[in-house]
Amino acid sequence: MPENANHNTRSPGLPHAAVCFLGVVLLLALGLFRWSIELHSLMFLCLLWTGCNARLLGFDYGQIREQISAAITRALPAIYIFILIGMIIASFMHSGTIAVLMYYGLDWLSPGLFLAMGMVLCAIMSLATGTSWGTVGTLGVVFIGIGETMGIPLPIVAGMIVCGATFGDKLSPISDTTNLAAMSAETTLNRHIFSMLYTTVPSFVLALLIFAVIGLGFTDQNLALGDIAAIRDALAERYRLSPVICLLPLVVLIVLSARRVAAEITMAASIVSAVLVAMFYQGTDVVEVLNALWANTPGTTGIDSLDNLLGRGGITSMSWTLILALLALALGGILHGAGFLHALLAGLVARIRHLPALIATTIGTGLLGNMAMGEAYVSIILNCQLFRPRYGELHADPALLSRSVEEGATLTTGLIPWTTAGTFYAATLGVPVLDYVPFAFFNYLNAVVSIAMATLGLGLLGYRHSRSHTH
Repeated sequence: MPENANHNTRSPGLPHAAVCFLGVVLLLALGLFRWSIELHSLMFLCLLWTGCNARLLGFDYGQIREQISAAITRALPAIYIFILIGMIIASFMHSGTIAVLMYYGLDWLSPGLFLAMGMVLCAIMSLATGTSWGTVGTLGVVFIGIGETMGIPLPIVAGMIVCGATFGDKLSPISDTTNLAAMSAETTLNRHIFSMLYTTVPSFVLALLIFAVIGLGFTDQNLALGDIAAIRDALAERYRLSPVICLLPLVVLIVLSARRVAAEITMAASIVSAVLVAMFYQGTDVVEVLNALWANTPGTTGIDSLDNLLGRGGITSMSWTLILALLALALGGILHGAGFLHALLAGLVARIRHLPALIATTIGTGLLGNMAMGEAYVSIILNCQLFRPRYGELHADPALLSRSVEEGATLTTGLIPWTTAGTFYAATLGVPVLDYVPFAFFNYLNAVVSIAMATLGLGLLGYRHSRSHTH
């Protein structure tokens, strides 16, 4: 039964659910691509549409509001992180953490190696911290600045950052989505990670090779050595650039994350350490630093691109993203709470007879869930609930379910403009989602590799096709 249902409500049938969901997709697609309507306005229209459809099922306004509130409540940890990430970026700017990474990064990174090395470094950072958002908000901002200086198109750089960040987030034992997928599929964390290695590592290598080949096209790129020298000189003049001291906030972030300290506490500690470094080492006025946590201001080096980079961050910089995330969560709350998604998927699941088709469907519905609800967390939980019985009937390892759910939900959430991850990546990197999507190779190659391997009977954790009959 749908959430908050009573004797006056009814569950939607498949035709009604299909019409409701198609209406949402059409509103977003036509509004964005045909009329260039602001995404927040389109989400409001989608809310009205789904709310009216829920009302047709007998749900009153109070029940619909409860569905919205429940969805937002489930995503509150992500909302807290939105706010904290804005402060982390601003504090890292003032502490010199970003400046040190840029100063030395410009010294040893070359255009030909930049994309491949950047992807590896983002993956390592995300594995260590368990968060793609933290990686995008720190190393990602650095690499955007370096890539722009090297003359590499920013959509390619942003795609590389997203690839590396989501790889680490997907495999890290301290990642929230990794733990959530294992728990929801009723498998162990170690078994879940072991299962993902079969498909994730080959996909990562393929994406890495693609970026290495793309990088070859920039080997002879005019580096504008004078401009790079000017940027390094400006950074050296503006900051004291001791790596031992300036990287302390980043070390705090990595160490506490590795020790599985709560993300909010970890980020708060990193912010405090960055503020202290800014005050006592960089000599920045305490009022200026604390005001920057709310609204950072551009730098004063005289180099426009560098000043804009140094002015990133602050809580206000996340407002566009946060408001959109709230609207997307509200939409997902109605679609899930009123039973539209369950009606749309339940009949499809019952008709699947073979494991490769089940894996492909699981991945596809992860994408569908992200598009509908704007948030990977709810999509992971819902898909595990829907598919877990069917995997059991086919005698498949539950880790195959958790792996497929991550490939459909975790990896695609950053490819959709109105999801919390997509809006965060776009706001933080300054590159629209639809611009970097073609270059987020790993995020969609993983699904292709997974389905291909399942079709060939590879990486199925001991499953035999002879078991694929139903009971």
